[in-house]
Amino acid sequence: MTEVELIIVGGGPAGLTSAIYSARALIDTLVIEKMLPGGQPVLTTFIENYPGFPEGISGPELAERLESQAGKFGAKIITSRPVLNISRKEEGFEIKTEMESFLGKAVIVATGTSPRKLNVPGEEEFTGRGVSYCAVCDGAFYRDRVVAVVGGGDSAMDESIYLTRFASKVFVIHRRNQLRAEKILQERAFSNPKISFIWDTVVQSIEGDRKVELLKLKNVKTGEISELKVDGIFVYIGSTPNSSMVKDLVELDENGFIITDNCMKTSVPGLFAAGDVRNTSFRQLATAIGDGAIAANSAERYLGELSWKV
Repeated sequence: MTEVELIIVGGGPAGLTSAIYSARALIDTLVIEKMLPGGQPVLTTFIENYPGFPEGISGPELAERLESQAGKFGAKIITSRPVLNISRKEEGFEIKTEMESFLGKAVIVATGTSPRKLNVPGEEEFTGRGVSYCAVCDGAFYRDRVVAVVGGGDSAMDESIYLTRFASKVFVIHRRNQLRAEKILQERAFSNPKISFIWDTVVQSIEGDRKVELLKLKNVKTGEISELKVDGIFVYIGSTPNSSMVKDLVELDENGFIITDNCMKTSVPGLFAAGDVRNTSFRQLATAIGDGAIAANSAERYLGELSWKV
């Protein structure tokens, strides 16, 4: 079993920032990422609200810079390793993946969130065949096609605008009669001639033969059922925390987010959480990076106390 001082689970902005700070403090640091380093920014075409980039920066470029900087200071990053479980041991914490196990004296969980699903008939069946949760990944497949976006927040508006690069028409379906997105994103969406809004409406089912062809919709105020012909549907209705690996170890809130204090400490000494996976009031790139720096500092102090006790 590989042993290191600090294991960071998750290689998104929070995790990579933690790695930059901890490795720079000469802590033996290992980052375990289930896919590729970078997290959500990898799936984001353009970021314009992160400080220091007045002209904006592409998500993949920012992710690459974070990874490079963590590696520069000596953090080791391994990918394609989904973590199955984290357990407390006398020597620290055991992190189990499908392939191997690791032992860390301290752990930072920075696993982020996953897209929330509609949980309607046809969603699972047509995932990858017209149902998507990533416009950047799949938008190019819908050139000159008609698509729907479900949601009313920042992500829904961002991706609706992005999809107009390819699609001939984008229908935004929202269960309320007003959006939750930032005003600047709302203005851009409302002024885009390719985007139309369907208010007070939810998706009841997704139908088709071999691929998505039709959405059955319900107006939540009138109860009226209607049909909408589309070639694809993109879902942006929020997210759920990737906290299953610690659900029996640390205290979670009612939605499954990890509860921490202002120092990113969880209910278990030596285990910290950072970024979108923790119970925070605001989930943004800037806040995730701030969390990562704080978590690394707290982990450094914890490891220092362990050394002092020895």
